[in-house]
Amino acid sequence: MALEPLALPAADWNAFIAERSESSLSAARDVVARLKDGTSRTALETLQLWNLGEIATANASSFTQLLAEVHPDAAARELAEQALQEASAFVTERDQDRELYEVFAALDADDLDAQAARLLERILRDFRRGGVDQDDATRTRLAEISARITVVDQEFSRNVRDDVRSIRIAPERLAGLPEDFVAAHPEDEDGLVEITTDYPDFRPFRAYAHDAAAREEIARAYNDRGWPVNGALLHELLDLRAEQAQLLGYDSWPDFDTEVKMIGTGAAIGDFIERIAELSGGRAAADLDALLTRARRDDPTITEITTADAEYYGEILRREQYDVDAQEVRRYFDFSRVRQGLLDVTGRLFGLTYREVPDAPVWADEVASYDVLRDGERIGRIHLDLHPRDGKYKHAAQFDLVTGVRGIQLPEGVLVCNFPRGLMEHEQVKTLFHEFGHLLHHVLGGDQVWARFSGVATEWDFVEAPSQMLEEWAWDADILRTFALDADGAPIPADLVSRMREAADSDRGRSVRTQIFYAAVSYRLHLERPADHDAAMRELSQRYSVISLLPDTHFQAGFGHLTSYSSGYYTYMWSLVIAKDLFSAFDPADLFAPEVAGRYRDEVLARGGSADAADLVASFLGRPYSFDAFGAWLAG
Repeated sequence: MALEPLALPAADWNAFIAERSESSLSAARDVVARLKDGTSRTALETLQLWNLGEIATANASSFTQLLAEVHPDAAARELAEQALQEASAFVTERDQDRELYEVFAALDADDLDAQAARLLERILRDFRRGGVDQDDATRTRLAEISARITVVDQEFSRNVRDDVRSIRIAPERLAGLPEDFVAAHPEDEDGLVEITTDYPDFRPFRAYAHDAAAREEIARAYNDRGWPVNGALLHELLDLRAEQAQLLGYDSWPDFDTEVKMIGTGAAIGDFIERIAELSGGRAAADLDALLTRARRDDPTITEITTADAEYYGEILRREQYDVDAQEVRRYFDFSRVRQGLLDVTGRLFGLTYREVPDAPVWADEVASYDVLRDGERIGRIHLDLHPRDGKYKHAAQFDLVTGVRGIQLPEGVLVCNFPRGLMEHEQVKTLFHEFGHLLHHVLGGDQVWARFSGVATEWDFVEAPSQMLEEWAWDADILRTFALDADGAPIPADLVSRMREAADSDRGRSVRTQIFYAAVSYRLHLERPADHDAAMRELSQRYSVISLLPDTHFQAGFGHLTSYSSGYYTYMWSLVIAKDLFSAFDPADLFAPEVAGRYRDEVLARGGSADAADLVASFLGRPYSFDAFGAWLAG
């Protein structure tokens, strides 16, 4: 019998949240009880029963994490947060259950195949990392820490999501903004225009507004989101994580965090940061010099480029040096065409068909749902929630809705972004391709026997690589010309795309250093837990970023990756090294070549977390990954 997607409600979401979370957790608890009932089972039978519990646990947590971030109703978001807390508490309790641990510790893995043996090893590791071998008092404290971390994570994220700040300025201060932006921001009864910190306002304003003081006003508002309440929450979160790691026998949270990642140790994060900083130093210095030189033509007294001015002068340089005007480029990227183009490109690349399901119940009106088919068979469902609204997650990310398990349930994923409804920046197009890469990974990797290995289940510092690689398809001129059309239907000129790529690559040193600054923030705050976060931010900015922080702002209070990626923001640059190597296997003259695309789909994406990421990459490339392609890209 063909599997059916999750039946979402047409109304009464609160009842759906309560029923699904409660029934799923009840099923998970029942599995734990059965595993401990003394029944004689083989190792495989024990793992199969455990798998049912993991499916139920995922069903209790995935959809609640999504709805806590995207549901339009505040009461539904709050209910989802509470349900997620209960699911997290269950996992903590399960992973500290000594009687349950003994069941698995006694299993003989000799008769298990490689995948089942891998699962058993991961289960035993989770028990150890949960504190199952600690004394009663320690396990009690670990449970308290875990519960509080969940709450602090949610509060921190909620504060960023809900803290939409704004400035009100005279309409003449919109000089430089696109006509459609100005038209969408009429004067209020006081004759002023409101600009918010939401992406559709903030991103174009910082890039195009000629008024330097206005750019600084909105940049200050943006960089103070979540402040001051998130300042105290961040200190608490860092302390809780450090205590958890120390109680489990680790020297620091980064050591605990990296044990299950490709990089291996906390110290290796620091080494990687320094290596990339050194590699990019020369280019970054040249990029800063170019920005300063151009800025001083407007104001000879400028001594530094701040976060209020970097995008503005970067845009000017691209326009003056490469004849690339982002406002001119925008006219080729109508949102509806871009969305369809994305589906056409990825469908052709990976042999997929997307069939829209217009009557699928969803949580908000603008969410679009599609069944994903391969060879005519439905293999999953995706939901695209791509525009901003009040109370919604403010960045761009893929969320699991359902974990795919072979023969039991279809994978479903949700793309959550905040794009404009009209014309898009090319940077936003690239972001859409990037995030869709996560969605494809979730669906294509969702045909696994073991829930633990389904979808984006590789080591966490690999998960960005497939998405970063998919960005390359948003740069190919022939591909873009299939959907990047102006209002008259004329496709984007190939020479313009070439100049766009050259312009984008021109400041790669600055871009890499910005990413390394973020990586250093996430690593060093967790490692050192400084008493003064603002001072630490200034020190790290001066050391790694060529762009200066605005004085008396608190970027860390709105840096949501500190909760989701914790000490591991280095992931983005680590993954980029691998992504550049993965892309080297493709022929730039034929990005749709079926042999290499099919091999990549089957050897990397479709295998989910069934093997170590390094082995997946080596299987595709025919060799271990290296820094060579990244180094060549960075060197230009």
